Amino acid sequence: MKLDTTPDQTLVLAIADSWDRLLGRLESGLSHISGISFAEYRLLRAIALTPGGRASRVDLAEVTALSPSGVTRALRPLEKLGFVETQRAERDARLALASLTPAGEELVRNASGVVDDVAGALVEQAPHGAAERDQLVRLLRELLSG
Repeated sequence: MKLDTTPDQTLVLAIADSWDRLLGRLESGLSHISGISFAEYRLLRAIALTPGGRASRVDLAEVTALSPSGVTRALRPLEKLGFVETQRAERDARLALASLTPAGEELVRNASGVVDDVAGALVEQAPHGAAERDQLVRLLRELLSG
């Protein structure tokens, strides 16, 4: 069967292939060092970056591209392991806020080092400089912002 590939398909497949390779490197590094997945790291990092260090599941869903129920499912094992704690909001008991425990804060710092190492190795291998990297980041954000 002959299948024509359009330029748009080529772009999407190149992004997907690149992401798969990068995710494999991130998952491998994180699982060996910190025992968490990249998705869990992104969730923990989102909590850490929230002003006040407490985030609602809806806020976390927006940042991580998960559904609020997906955030709930992802937080449960992290709570059981002692990295996250959940408390009811003072003004609205229906609203649960997630925050990092001291162990969770340490985990995020350690995992961020792993992500930096993977990213650093990737940048070292690339024949382009910081300007091209920054341009690529901008283009990807523009492309995928819709």
